[in-house]
Amino acid sequence: MFALLRAIFISMSLLDENIKKIAAEAAEKNNFFLIDFIARGNNNARIYEIFIDGENDVSADDCAKISREISLIVELLPESNAISRLDISSPGVDRPLKFLKQYPKHINRNFEVSYKKNDETKKLSAKLVQVNGEVLVFSSKNQEIEINFNNITKAKVTVSFS
Repeated sequence: MFALLRAIFISMSLLDENIKKIAAEAAEKNNFFLIDFIARGNNNARIYEIFIDGENDVSADDCAKISREISLIVELLPESNAISRLDISSPGVDRPLKFLKQYPKHINRNFEVSYKKNDETKKLSAKLVQVNGEVLVFSSKNQEIEINFNNITKAKVTVSFS
């Protein structure tokens, strides 16, 4: 019984990895990049949530196109009958930014940023005003704060309704 469970787990892991790779390639082909990949469910009903982003905004049409491309390839996999749902979307403002290349399109937007400085975690609410290589420049209370991307532990765009 243990061997059967192990084989099922390995099979699902391989399916997950294959779909993740297919999603990353489809995103890249369309000038986007994979932000997050969530696989859940059991071996009879796998649900995949795939989040893509780009240097420009991601539209619903972009997500639909990439979804169709992924689905065409996934249908050829022997385990494709285990997939019950495949969702492709942009990360939205509620998700933290993960990659440096996500920041330039958010210049002049407000952020909540947590970052490390001298072994201490600091928090900042500020507007992103510039991206210089790996250095992000934020403005808060008429003061500019430079933070190296590698020191950021969490950064989210904040939405204001003013």
